[in-house]
Amino acid sequence: MKSSVSGKTTVLAGLLLAGTCFSLGQDPPPGVQSPLPGAATTSPEYKPKFRGDPAHSDVEAGALGYIRTVLTAQKLYKKKHDAFATSLPGLVHTGSFTQRMTKTDRGEYYVSFHAEGKGTGFSLSLTPKQYDAAHRAFYADDSGYIRVEDNREATENSPRLK
Repeated sequence: MKSSVSGKTTVLAGLLLAGTCFSLGQDPPPGVQSPLPGAATTSPEYKPKFRGDPAHSDVEAGALGYIRTVLTAQKLYKKKHDAFATSLPGLVHTGSFTQRMTKTDRGEYYVSFHAEGKGTGFSLSLTPKQYDAAHRAFYADDSGYIRVEDNREATENSPRLK
């Protein structure tokens, strides 16, 4: 019985020693990625969610999904009320637009919604908190087109997303 306990102790001590060496900056074995905070890691390349997906990252795919949800909700709202909703809360329970979606801080993007007149039109902007290859700015309005800019806020004059 005593040899079993000392064997377990030896294994535990070996694991602790290996963990200590690992945390002191020694390289992990080949094929093992370092779990240390701040350690250099490579992020996997973005895989399109559907054929023709224009997103450059998962974050952009989420932002574009949000815009498409707003555009669909506005279309349904207009069909029912003969006018566009004048606020994001006005779209709640229209299509798949939920109360949670009224928040204008969408993680890595800020949302800006503007209504024209009494439901005659609207515009929606998603602006990234940080511009880079994986975070472009988007704009959409009652025309239904999504527009995009790489390094600045997107507007009605920005190129259409392809």
